[in-house]
Amino acid sequence: MQYQVLICDDSKLGRRTVNRCLPDGFAGEIHMASNGQEALDVLRAHAIDVLFLDLTMPVMDGVEVLEYILKEKIPVSVIVVSGDVQPQMQQRVIELGALEFIPKPLQAQQLVDTLQRWELLK
Repeated sequence: MQYQVLICDDSKLGRRTVNRCLPDGFAGEIHMASNGQEALDVLRAHAIDVLFLDLTMPVMDGVEVLEYILKEKIPVSVIVVSGDVQPQMQQRVIELGALEFIPKPLQAQQLVDTLQRWELLK
């Protein structure tokens, strides 16, 4: 199965890194967003299956995106990929519905392990 994927990170390098770490055949279509507001616009316009979400961004941060996803009941699996590795922030994003928190810098094997753990890789 190929998933509709959204990668949201204010850093072009961050978006490219997540994209490069995705296993072959995982994504059918990949959307990109450089801030939380853009991510919400994409989520509202497209049936996104998996969102890779940074936390520290301009306009709207990742925590706000998670709050809107909950409030609007948007059906998407969220994996946070962030350099904000404070334990309380990791706990907060899980409480807001993220499947997992992966610290930056992202390693391809971490991403694959996470996708397998959540049965997103067949």
